[in-house]
Amino acid sequence: MVSTQNLLLPDGRTLRVHDSADSHSHAFTVLWHHGSPQTGALLEPLLAAAAARGIRLLSYGRPGYGGSTRLLGRTVASAAADVAQLAEQLNLDRFAVMGASGGGPHALTCAALLPERVSATACLASLAPSDADGLDWFDGMASDGASLRAALLGRDARDEYEQTAEFDPESFIDRDYAALAGSWACLETDVGLAAADGTDGLIDDDLAFVLPWEFSVGDIDTPVLYVQGGRDRVVPPAHATWLVQNTSEAELWLRPRDGHIAVLNACAVAMDWLREHS
Repeated sequence: MVSTQNLLLPDGRTLRVHDSADSHSHAFTVLWHHGSPQTGALLEPLLAAAAARGIRLLSYGRPGYGGSTRLLGRTVASAAADVAQLAEQLNLDRFAVMGASGGGPHALTCAALLPERVSATACLASLAPSDADGLDWFDGMASDGASLRAALLGRDARDEYEQTAEFDPESFIDRDYAALAGSWACLETDVGLAAADGTDGLIDDDLAFVLPWEFSVGDIDTPVLYVQGGRDRVVPPAHATWLVQNTSEAELWLRPRDGHIAVLNACAVAMDWLREHS
């Protein structure tokens, strides 16, 4: 059974946290960083995989999502301070982090900036930094990365873009749509709930992604796993290639036939990897 609580942060904000186990559990713990947009709630495939492995699974809504207070001007690195508070209030000593899509950079910031807490990291379909040297960041993105290009022009431009934004069905391949019709149907439902709450979290994510991350993946000295779909049209495979080449202790699992959603089917074995490398 999942418990949900609101943590009060020192700056007066609230962080909504979801926990698959009792707060005093000593089980191996993984903190999940959700994609964009999602509520931060723990989805059934993740819960099932964690339960089968005796893993305590935690997640939280990033500012502006799922009941967590918005933080204007947040950066990718801002997540580390929130996670440090989460760990302090939940009495977490050491844990692994895992993130998918927009959650990937936020998992990486925890690995880089909280080395005393984070034992290992797994990222599925993660963006690379927008200023990554030698990477054509937008190449291969569906709709030519229109929402992120708008974010590059600033908050007003990104807000204006959102007023007429529509989902590009070419973002996903057949295997993605099959996943959404099957075990990951809960993801589509959760995205709908996040959208119904407004677009603040999504806009703030995009603005954060195009700013400097304020850390280098090269500074991460604990193990990192990158999992990437070879046919991903949302986060192209070149992002994973750049990340693994620039992260000291990293490996890449390329799933050639997967797109952006189908790659989530690797979450369960990624949890095994996290336990083995923590």
